[in-house]
Amino acid sequence: MAITVAGIYKDGRIELLETPTGVREGRVLVTLVQFNKNNTAPRYLMPGKYQTGRMSTEEDFKIAEWHGEDDLDGG
Repeated sequence: MAITVAGIYKDGRIELLETPTGVREGRVLVTLVQFNKNNTAPRYLMPGKYQTGRMSTEEDFKIAEWHGEDDLDGG
């Protein structure tokens, strides 16, 4: 069984930001993810945001939904 827990790596130490439930002891694999502090905040599709003056519709929101990447499932 694998559990993913968020943490912070700093100066050679790893600090978990949450306690994994149901695990007293186990081996770990660590993947470091660098975050760019200069990234802009996430943007969301909101009604009326088109620059052309056209109001967004329910269909626009359905088109914008993410349904996974077909090429990532190995098929």
